[in-house]
Amino acid sequence: MGALLSLCTVGQMACCCGQAACSLFACCPSCGNSTSTKVMYGLMLLVAVILSCITLAPGLQSFLQKVPFCENEQSSSLTKNFMNNLSSVSIDCKDAVGYMAVYRICFAMFVFFSLMSLIMVGVKDSRDRRALIQNGFWGLKYIIVFAGIVGSFFIAPGSFSHIWMICGMIGGFIYLILQFVQVLDSAHSLAESWLDKWEQTEDKKWYFALLFTTLVSYGLAITGVIIMYHSFTQDDGCGLNKFFITLTVVICIFISSISITSCVQRVHEKSGLLQSSIVSLYVVYLTWSALNSGPETKCNKSLAEIFSKSNPGDSKIHFGSENLVSIGIFVLFVLYSAIKTGSSSKFSMSSSTERIGNDNDVEGGPISEDDNTGKLFDDEKEGVAYSWSFYHFTFAMATLFLMMTLTNWYSPNSNLNDLHPDYASTWIKILSCWVCAGLYIWTLVAPILLPDREF
Repeated sequence: MGALLSLCTVGQMACCCGQAACSLFACCPSCGNSTSTKVMYGLMLLVAVILSCITLAPGLQSFLQKVPFCENEQSSSLTKNFMNNLSSVSIDCKDAVGYMAVYRICFAMFVFFSLMSLIMVGVKDSRDRRALIQNGFWGLKYIIVFAGIVGSFFIAPGSFSHIWMICGMIGGFIYLILQFVQVLDSAHSLAESWLDKWEQTEDKKWYFALLFTTLVSYGLAITGVIIMYHSFTQDDGCGLNKFFITLTVVICIFISSISITSCVQRVHEKSGLLQSSIVSLYVVYLTWSALNSGPETKCNKSLAEIFSKSNPGDSKIHFGSENLVSIGIFVLFVLYSAIKTGSSSKFSMSSSTERIGNDNDVEGGPISEDDNTGKLFDDEKEGVAYSWSFYHFTFAMATLFLMMTLTNWYSPNSNLNDLHPDYASTWIKILSCWVCAGLYIWTLVAPILLPDREF
């Protein structure tokens, strides 16, 4: 599956360069445009991840100081409320240029995916004229995105960062919920697939796969809880952190217990501890991420270590374990999104299906039915394989989550010397954790409470 998706992606990229390049992939297996299109958009988002990470590289900070928004305003001042006391904070652009660059890259990506989401509202099948925009013009799309990123670097600092931070927090919250839906979907798909294979073949390896995955997930969740108690609590104080961690433990025990009750098992025959263990692990991850964003160094050893190791002349930009884990999960589910669609799409080795074109084909007319041209076939003539508009909306929210993760969930115009993100990011992640747990519980009990409705 992965190799075939790679071939689809390479074929799409080659077709961006014209018919001659596209024809080089005539010997490759055919794949539906529903798959190749999602992979191409996923690749676009991953390119944004790479560009954003590059701008945070320590060696590039001096070079980035020459960008327009730094040249136009070498230092910016803003009034912030710290502990209910108003104080003026002077920020040197060199201390925040990496974060400001990430804000602008993600702003351009957000605008692109939002516009695509609006354009694709109401599309039912690929016979809609808007399908040409969705599935073609790849070279033009990348040029537009690149031009948007360059143009965003001319946005003056001012109030842009603060307003965009608020938008980023809202979008990040929404994306965490959407990401959980993917986590839950993958957990159910995995459990159902292994249970079906176990029942059909009676091969115990599938039973042990279920058991092993469940034990590993619970083991990682328990390890995470122990780490949180060690890193984010003290014998005296840190009461809020203790409450969050303890409540997370209670939630994990509760969802695990309810998932194996007889009444739930009657309506969810293939629901069990595997799904609960994966959900518990995700809930622990969200709690850990929330506590890691806490502003109090006494209750956050990761921030304390940054303070102790930082020198006055060092760059204030840091990239810690929470960033790495969040970005890793982010990339994993971007790839999963394409693979999930690929698993539900029809792959064909035949050249008799209808081919769709590339940028040049869309602009100049349909390509021929010759076996040596194009390897993408239209598998959405009778109906789209997924909601195109919602897919772009998800990616728009994903860019905001990416932005907040790379900038540690605080404004690039905040006091970087103190590394104070404030409690807003902590509460956003905690609330998303509770909402995710609530959604999972609802999926378990909804068929029992509302038996007349189909779920």
